[in-house]
Amino acid sequence: MVTMKGRKSSSKNPPILSHEFVIQNHADIVSCVAMVFVIGLMVQVTSPWAYMFIAIHHNVTNTTEDPTAVVKYTTGWKDACAVFFYFLITIIMHAVLQEYIFDKISKRLHLSKVKLSKFNESSQLIVFYALSALWAIDIIIRENILLNIWTLWEEYPAPMSASLKLFFIAQLSYWLHCYPELYFQRTKKEDILQRVVHATIGLIFTFAAYFFNFQHLALILLTFHYVGDALLHAARLVHFISQKEKRTKLSFLVANATYVFARITTIALTCVVFLYGLRKQEFKLDYVTGNFNTPVVQFSAAVIVSLFQGYLLYFFITKQIKRARENAAPIVVKTKPKQKPKKREGKKSALSEDDDLPEVDQATKKNLRNRPSAKAK
Repeated sequence: MVTMKGRKSSSKNPPILSHEFVIQNHADIVSCVAMVFVIGLMVQVTSPWAYMFIAIHHNVTNTTEDPTAVVKYTTGWKDACAVFFYFLITIIMHAVLQEYIFDKISKRLHLSKVKLSKFNESSQLIVFYALSALWAIDIIIRENILLNIWTLWEEYPAPMSASLKLFFIAQLSYWLHCYPELYFQRTKKEDILQRVVHATIGLIFTFAAYFFNFQHLALILLTFHYVGDALLHAARLVHFISQKEKRTKLSFLVANATYVFARITTIALTCVVFLYGLRKQEFKLDYVTGNFNTPVVQFSAAVIVSLFQGYLLYFFITKQIKRARENAAPIVVKTKPKQKPKKREGKKSALSEDDDLPEVDQATKKNLRNRPSAKAK
């Protein structure tokens, strides 16, 4: 079990079960909960119960007839147990990365509060996107999905390999863990809505692809999506860390081009699979076998994915045009108005001094001032 230091705002230990105590020690608390399931595997009575949370289930391959056959899996209600366990593991990994890597790097950079929040968000997302993309590419290569693209509709609904099933369980666990992280990371109120929307969209799309058995198609689409977003967040980190403008421009140029390519490729592949490939197959709705190849599902999936990707592309291009206009606009230097010289300050000060004297003394003082001028004449 990993022992976490936590983020202490003061030298005094907070009261037990207080908000500050939970935030500082949430990794230790979650680790203890996860250890309950691990220890449960060692006890014969609780072993089946703990195994249901840690292992993956719903295999459809008969290994008694062919022991060398590759075990395939489908979806089922026991997947919720696995998602809960790996949800705990994701929280622990998030805390470890934040405490021992990202916090130490951010302290050396001396970032402002706004940049620090963006740095932490991009750091966590780039790790998730990069690892997920590498994992997905490995599955695509091992199962030869990209070269046999027609299998996406000819073999639908195809069972999943163990690696593919575990990949989607990890994806669901990550998007679910984003909600308690808003509390654990003390997210600002103005940033909560944006992060909730981002996590909810990721959770809905991943769950829909997993539930309707479009895992192989979603694997390819998520790879494009994650590569594009990972490069964008990497360019943002280069902007924070690097002081060279050329390096920052180059990183954003590569990231922007990849992002646009990923959006267009996602729309094209989605339309080919749903509006061309699956329409050639027999329309069938069978919940037991996991076949949801109906016109409603086909058109709904194609329209929703295309509209969402189109919105992302439109928002991205609009933002880039706005930045280009701001950078091209001439900088107007405001000049301060010239101050008028103060005239006859000496006389005003003299008069103000005379106002404080009685009338007799004021007359005497005026006569004394006029004497030198009379001699000069």
